[in-house]
Amino acid sequence: MFTGIVEYVSKMEIRGNTLVIENPFDDVKIGDSIAVNGVCLTATAVGRHITFTCGLETLKRTNLGIWNGREANIERALPINGRFDGHIVTGHIDGTIKFLKSLKERETTWMTFSMPRERWGIAEKGSIAINGISLTIAKIDLDTFTVQVIPHTFENTNLRTLHPGDIVNYEIDVIARYLKGIYKG
Repeated sequence: MFTGIVEYVSKMEIRGNTLVIENPFDDVKIGDSIAVNGVCLTATAVGRHITFTCGLETLKRTNLGIWNGREANIERALPINGRFDGHIVTGHIDGTIKFLKSLKERETTWMTFSMPRERWGIAEKGSIAINGISLTIAKIDLDTFTVQVIPHTFENTNLRTLHPGDIVNYEIDVIARYLKGIYKG
């Protein structure tokens, strides 16, 4: 389990189905779960770099395969005795959507994305994880939604590198998912 609070941004490299990032941590070991752009992966080698083996389904359903050479958001799994910031993020990506545009207004950056197929999981003031970042939905339109991003989040994640048309990973809020399951019939 993760919180969507990014700890580090690292350039990632994909070689076949192997993903490699820099290792900024002194406590990571083989077998640890680490979110890379929000995707829960298992460390298979640890040294100056952390290596992960990605399944074909993971590469197909996420942006990891197409973001080769770009910066990825990195977060270690939440320790049981850790402080819980952000929101509950599982690292089980629902899919990808497009980043459409941003608008800077004073200290706020408004970022607009295409609507995911799980429109039922998008609610104003609700949570969503974009590339593993815990964000609050500020506005919903017919085919888009917008999040408000504070300067700290913008400057310390890969949101600052996005260009219109870029593909991002998303994860619907897990509480919304379970409520949908309970009340669907």
